[in-house]
Amino acid sequence: MITLPELKQKFRVVWPLLDERTRRVMAANEALSRGFGGISVVHRACGLSRRAIAKGISEIQEGIAPSAGRIRRPGAGRKSITVSDPRLLQALEEMIDCQTRGDPESPLRWICKSTRAIATQLGRKKHPVSHAKVAQILHDLNYSLQSNRKTEEGADHPDRDAPFRHINAAVKKCLKQGIPVISVDTKKQELMGHYNNAGQQWLPAKEPKNVQGHDFPGSEVPRAYPYGIDDLGRNAGFVNVGTDHDTGAFAVASIRGWWRCEGRRLYPDATMILITADGGGSNGSRLRLWKLE
Repeated sequence: MITLPELKQKFRVVWPLLDERTRRVMAANEALSRGFGGISVVHRACGLSRRAIAKGISEIQEGIAPSAGRIRRPGAGRKSITVSDPRLLQALEEMIDCQTRGDPESPLRWICKSTRAIATQLGRKKHPVSHAKVAQILHDLNYSLQSNRKTEEGADHPDRDAPFRHINAAVKKCLKQGIPVISVDTKKQELMGHYNNAGQQWLPAKEPKNVQGHDFPGSEVPRAYPYGIDDLGRNAGFVNVGTDHDTGAFAVASIRGWWRCEGRRLYPDATMILITADGGGSNGSRLRLWKLE
């Protein structure tokens, strides 16, 4: 009879070539050939659980063959947690409703909690789930992992979530009342001229446009400043491109341009507009020109 190291090597050679059932049957057959204590020896050699090996022995003794094209019997395998806990998905959606962005029901969606924090909070509500499963569910709900942003300056304020909840509530209230709600922001500026700006276009094969080898423009080189206005109620965008400077006056002029071109036609009865903006750039919370304009 071969030794335990030899048995481990035997399994190691063929293991990657087998599926779930053939591994179980092979381990069970080896355990049967060893007699008493065979299950424990095979368990140490291949790593398969004793329960799986015992199941394989039963399949061999009863002559059970799987259906064509199947590895497991119908209905076998662990049920998805969203099936065993049908209220989990609803609890997760209720939790992130006011903390995420990109959904019509929550116009300003962002996630302030990590997947571990969400999993912990779900566990307190009697929905035990791992942080990895939370990440999988969020991915299935069309969320994606975003890159980091330089937003933190020192320690977080204990009430940092309160302003976001207030903004989200105000946005929902205005949308319900038919008041126009727009979100504004300046996009990345681009150099005008023969510079290596990002993006591609269809051209004849092997005929790319030649640009400068280095992007060190002087003050005389114009720049394009795209300023975006997102109409949250209609889920539509408006972009104004400036070529001077990204100032508070330019930001307000872009909003004025949206109102004259689209806003007053779409919202003829509006007496106010709710504008959401970030805290920096031409529409920064500390910029006096932005507030004045």
